[in-house]
Amino acid sequence: MRAFWGYFVLIGIGLLIAVYISFQSFFSSSNFDLPKDEEQVGMEDQIVIKFSHVVAENTPKGLAANRFAELVDEYTDHRVKIEVYPNQSLYSDHEEINALQENKVQMIAPTTSKITSISKKWMLLDLPYVFPTDAALQEALNGEVGDELLDQLNTIDIEGLAFWSNNFKQITSNKPIRHPEDFVGKNFRIMPSTVIESQFQHFGATTSKLEFNDTFKSLEINKTDSQENTISNIYSKKLYEVQKYLTISNHGYLGYVVMMNKPFWDKLPVDIQQQIQRAMDDTTNWLWIKSNEMNQAQLREIEKKSNIDIYTLSDKEKKEWMDKMTVIYPEFESTIGTKLMEKMERIREKHLEK
Repeated sequence: MRAFWGYFVLIGIGLLIAVYISFQSFFSSSNFDLPKDEEQVGMEDQIVIKFSHVVAENTPKGLAANRFAELVDEYTDHRVKIEVYPNQSLYSDHEEINALQENKVQMIAPTTSKITSISKKWMLLDLPYVFPTDAALQEALNGEVGDELLDQLNTIDIEGLAFWSNNFKQITSNKPIRHPEDFVGKNFRIMPSTVIESQFQHFGATTSKLEFNDTFKSLEINKTDSQENTISNIYSKKLYEVQKYLTISNHGYLGYVVMMNKPFWDKLPVDIQQQIQRAMDDTTNWLWIKSNEMNQAQLREIEKKSNIDIYTLSDKEKKEWMDKMTVIYPEFESTIGTKLMEKMERIREKHLEK
């Protein structure tokens, strides 16, 4: 009889242990609910952050994302793991903002033009020749103008961490574009942006809003015959193979805003937030230099690898473009906000005088 009861007790204890193991995560749960990577030995408390973007790894943004991931791993002593998903391997251009807001990914770095659908103030960054020099660009984005734009994201549960630059945009086409009248009749692939659309339509060109990864095919089959982009993007997607002319105009800025899901960010321990921001600041400073170097080096590579005709606007021609393009500014002043436009205009005028 004793043997029977002993056997029964052992079975009971075994069942209790099994139940505890099965529901251990429930018993030990807390309000701090963050993704964790439990496959690594000794990393049960490691926080995993999915970082999705849509360009190749050999572009300025692609390299910066990987560098940022390495710095976060180092600065947090392996407590945070950034999983980078490049080349729209998770989400496309038009999907990634919704994916961020739904916390399907925790970080993205879309072009600033994409944010104009969320906040009209961001149209400022799409205005042609709003940044006459790289110094003007840095002063604006690292100062009050940049702070005001990032603050706009908080209202939609997004934490803006930094601006990442990819340099200035150039023009590629199947016929030479050297003067404003040369835009007439061209069909440009553009990013979704009311300002960019107005910019080209003002000169008699039509536009097609296409995702970045559809640009090569569109040009190849002549669905569009022209486009604007940085040298690094022209190089990485080999757009120079399907276009005959490249005009170095520096007429617009192309950059990215690195963003995180705000509820996710707010749940992170303060010391983790500080180290992530430190890694972001260091990456951003590195990228200002690296993006310039890459664009210059890849322009030389395009010259070597292709027969595309490369033309750089003279100072006189650039002023002609600037005088013609900036006439669209008043069209967007009330939408962007007069005060923000005035802040930017002061910076612009200061650097035009130098």
